[in-house]
Amino acid sequence: MVRTPLTAPTLDDLSGDPPPHLARLRDQAPVAWVPALNAYLVTSWAAAGEVLRDPVTFTVDDPRFSTARVVGPSMLSTDGAAHARHRDPFTAPFRAGSVTERFGDGVRRTVDACLDRMMAGGPPAELRSALAGPLAASTMTHALGLDGLDEIDGGTLLGWYRAIVESVSVTAAGCPVTAAGTSAMAELDVALRRHLGGATAGSVLSEAGEHGGLAPAEVVSNAAVIMFGGIETTEGMLLNAVWHLLRDPDQFAAVGEKPALAAAAVEESLRMEPAAAVVDRYATRDVAVAGTAIRAGAQVTVSLAGANRDPAEFPDPDRFDLHRPRRRRHLAFAAGPHVCIGMDLARLEVISAITSIVERFPRLRLAAGAESPTGLVFRKPQHLPVRWD
Repeated sequence: MVRTPLTAPTLDDLSGDPPPHLARLRDQAPVAWVPALNAYLVTSWAAAGEVLRDPVTFTVDDPRFSTARVVGPSMLSTDGAAHARHRDPFTAPFRAGSVTERFGDGVRRTVDACLDRMMAGGPPAELRSALAGPLAASTMTHALGLDGLDEIDGGTLLGWYRAIVESVSVTAAGCPVTAAGTSAMAELDVALRRHLGGATAGSVLSEAGEHGGLAPAEVVSNAAVIMFGGIETTEGMLLNAVWHLLRDPDQFAAVGEKPALAAAAVEESLRMEPAAAVVDRYATRDVAVAGTAIRAGAQVTVSLAGANRDPAEFPDPDRFDLHRPRRRRHLAFAAGPHVCIGMDLARLEVISAITSIVERFPRLRLAAGAESPTGLVFRKPQHLPVRWD
């Protein structure tokens, strides 16, 4: 049995400023029992990849899996043939070769509209409410084919998403599913079932329902996963990227001078501060990882944030470097069969937003009240006010 490390982090450590705590833990044991999580925490890049790429030994199909407790069985909480049956109907629209053609124009229009409103309103502006949330919600509304449905607009979708994400977060911390999360899922279920047949032809939702062979309840649970994953990932990615760039005006100016660096900025921000900091797996057998014995049935929490700052893979890992080699080897979108289905769409949205921001607001800076990223599972600044000249 692994002895509890003296430097085992608390929930507050992992929610506030985790990098130094994760670094100390990694130095002591790249896989270690952390009582606060009631789980083995994986903090090295190599061990994280080993766990994520082995769904036979490390499964998501467990009653403790927090997302499944909130939304029901889905592509996120099944493995093997069941996972393929849930995921395959949604795969094609999110392939790298499809997202620009399918979503590019809509993303650019939404970014322009949000920035137009920011410009008209004048400084300061709060980026989460002015840009990151509306962009993510609008894109997901379009992707799921809910455009034009009177009962489901971007604001409604954002409300459901925030309740579901909060419920997943507190469940992951060992608390019961929230009443608000249960209510949001019930409302989403009613709305999507009512409009399943009327979803926009050719949308992700209509294609999965008509051709994917999934029952309505399964379409709803997977739509919920795509919805909260798509909104949360994009919102967090964008806010974290802007936060990193504005903390160092030289980096922000460099992207302004060479907009092609926007993609590099997004990848380096993903490495430094993944929007989803941890993912959970459950050992199906007794196994050893990085020299640590793990018993069958134990929860294994992979720290994507820890893996992404492993100096064995990323030298000088705490430095934000627009020219870092091999930066896309980060694990911000996980790896293996559960790698994020919408990662290329999220990249498209955030790169489009960053490119437009540096062009239209070359003197953008953080304003009073700007917060650093926080959160146990999902990490981002909760408020990011900005000013410009």
